[in-house]
Amino acid sequence: MVGVSSFDAMPDTNQVPERWNAREAPFGDFIVFSDGSLSVMSLQRFSPSDRQGDPRAEDWQWREILRAAAWTPRDWMSIDGTHASCTYLGSRALSGEGLDHGSIGWVALVRDDDEATLEWLAVSCSSNPFSSVTLDAISVTATSTAGRIWTFPRVAPQQVKITEDPTYPWPRR
Repeated sequence: MVGVSSFDAMPDTNQVPERWNAREAPFGDFIVFSDGSLSVMSLQRFSPSDRQGDPRAEDWQWREILRAAAWTPRDWMSIDGTHASCTYLGSRALSGEGLDHGSIGWVALVRDDDEATLEWLAVSCSSNPFSSVTLDAISVTATSTAGRIWTFPRVAPQQVKITEDPTYPWPRR
């Protein structure tokens, strides 16, 4: 959870790259940007009334509920578990899992330089780990182990679209 106090009204913009280099992220559902701002996100799942309990029928949405320029994280978590990487024209997309719990997944867009300079980092506590990632001029696409494909626009990752992975081994009903 993110909390802001009057003493910490402005974020330490050096904190984001330092924490990224240590492979840490704020605990929760967030997109952290290189300028120190962040989007608070909320994962929502909807099911048709006639298919309750059928995960394949679920429609997932990860929506931005708040954008903050000033914030102070209460807890940090390790995101050192990297599962995939993809490069494209000077950029690199990475994906993996949070080490605090098996349901946490993360996706990052960085510059493909010696420092792997962070552009943005998305962390979801309920996505499951992201096992693969691809990158092109428009988007970063990551596939979670929960059978969902998350497509993040490179310039506006908070506008992510989540679709069903047709290759996922869904249980037969």
